[in-house]
Amino acid sequence: MTLTPARSTSLDVLLSDLAGLDVITDLAQVMKLSVDYYHFSPVLQKQLEGKTGDLVVRPVSEAEVLRVAEVCVRHQVPLTVRGAGTGNYGQCVPLEGGIILDMTRMQAILRLEPGLACVEPGVKLAALDKQAREIGWEIRMAPSTYKTATIGGFIAGGSGGIGSITYGQLRDRGNLLAVRVVTLEDQPRVLVLRGDEVQKVNHAYGTNGILTQLEIPLGPAYPWAEAIVAFSDFRSAAHFGQDLAQADGLIKKLISVSAWPLPSYFTAFRDVIPAESHCALVIVAESALEALEALVRQWDGQICYQKSAQDASKGVSLGEYSWNHTTLHARNVDPALTYLQTLFPDLDRVEQMMHQFGDEVMMHLEFLRVGGAVKPVGLQVMRYTTEERLNAIIQAHEAEGALIFNPHTYILEDGGMKAVDLEQLRFKELVDPYGLFNPGKMRAWIERGCSRS
Repeated sequence: MTLTPARSTSLDVLLSDLAGLDVITDLAQVMKLSVDYYHFSPVLQKQLEGKTGDLVVRPVSEAEVLRVAEVCVRHQVPLTVRGAGTGNYGQCVPLEGGIILDMTRMQAILRLEPGLACVEPGVKLAALDKQAREIGWEIRMAPSTYKTATIGGFIAGGSGGIGSITYGQLRDRGNLLAVRVVTLEDQPRVLVLRGDEVQKVNHAYGTNGILTQLEIPLGPAYPWAEAIVAFSDFRSAAHFGQDLAQADGLIKKLISVSAWPLPSYFTAFRDVIPAESHCALVIVAESALEALEALVRQWDGQICYQKSAQDASKGVSLGEYSWNHTTLHARNVDPALTYLQTLFPDLDRVEQMMHQFGDEVMMHLEFLRVGGAVKPVGLQVMRYTTEERLNAIIQAHEAEGALIFNPHTYILEDGGMKAVDLEQLRFKELVDPYGLFNPGKMRAWIERGCSRS
């Protein structure tokens, strides 16, 4: 049996070279570990359906990672790195078969101290957060897949999340301190990147290195309370969210605003959110509740649900209904729905797009800091009809100055960066001269004519 597509190396030879490692060849398991949540996009579903690796290796140490890297280079076999597979853009889907490197067994917390954690890439964010809180600290930000996502996957494929209203995005200086990276050179090496050098591999989809260790900053832990605020009109809900985001004296972790009918998809809260209401899901420090209530009154809102910090760790968290979990819950009711990701310059542009598209593009905002300033970012839930209509809606947003981070492409630059990152490209040229890392995902590499055939 040969690898897919046909290569000179047989699977038996590859398995012989990987003897002693945790290798998975069962077809059903390999297929399961070759996908993420790309099915959120009907476009990606069509493009990536059926793409699988040939086998999966689950290393338990950096030494084992180096061994896999050496085998891949020797036999010119593609290597696709994955964490828990909670991404949405096909980041960990292998386009050319080869080896899937599942990093979830590397889950040691190597160092934990005030303000700092040093961890292996397979550590789950929830597990790290739990241990950090025992010493009075916590992770700065997390995706809505917080309970299952790994730190390595979040850094390689994510950009921000719950906590970004305070700490910005992963790409902001200081949110990733250092990484150890394994290369795919003729003689694979371990490189240590610190400071601004980490941007060479930050949010790179694993196209230019295997992260084997990460050093991240922590934030002071707060007792977080949760609340749902209902509004009779979306404008009030959005401006409430903006004012809360800009209230620097109020310590907050999440401000997620959804227009009706999106709250009707929140099954856990159907009995508490009034019908036809737009709502804001907020997580704030318990000490900020009194000030929050005053802001709610200012915008004629109604707190219809509240959970104390003591109870917040029990049951369903509001964070599980924010960010792209809003899309998840909507799709659980109607699988035909998809979504957009939009950086709006201001709330006026939000209202303009709402009026233009109505319920075809249901408004969902997350407030976060971008370049130090508060911005509304849309993860709108969209009623999909055709790819042509989807592209027309994207073009209409961009024509009005709303930047689309396209979730319907697996190409690194086309999804959000919108431009070639020369630093990441030059690093790939250095550490992956044969283009074996996650081939087909970096446009800069493809366009320079060095993609693998």
